Amino acid sequence: MQGRIWEDYQKPGLDTADMANYRPVSNVSFASKLVECAVAIRLHCYLNSNDLLPSCQSAYRKNHSTETALLRVWSDILNAADQRQVTLLALLDMSAAIDCVDHDLLLQRLQLVFGLCGAPLEWIRSFLYDRT
Repeated sequence: MQGRIWEDYQKPGLDTADMANYRPVSNVSFASKLVECAVAIRLHCYLNSNDLLPSCQSAYRKNHSTETALLRVWSDILNAADQRQVTLLALLDMSAAIDCVDHDLLLQRLQLVFGLCGAPLEWIRSFLYDRT
């Protein structure tokens, strides 16, 4: 999240001849990358200081990782088994989830739930729309 440029332009195992299997490449200037990094850091600080991140979220949080997420799931499974409850685990591939996000809904949620407004919200709006 902190200004990292993703390098995997294609999912492994897909037909390399089909251009629909490739993600668009963003060729932005160095200054744009710096601004993106600064905004990401400020947004993260805002979310943390206002306790707006879910307590179980492991992504993009200091001292959290896939290992802490797995430990939480495993702990929940063991607790349910101790209480003789049925446990169902559904796993979803979320690798391309960001490509499916409704941008209008995301912006609305950022404004209404997370309290973003003004320049930060407009910057995110400009980042999501009118890209070529």
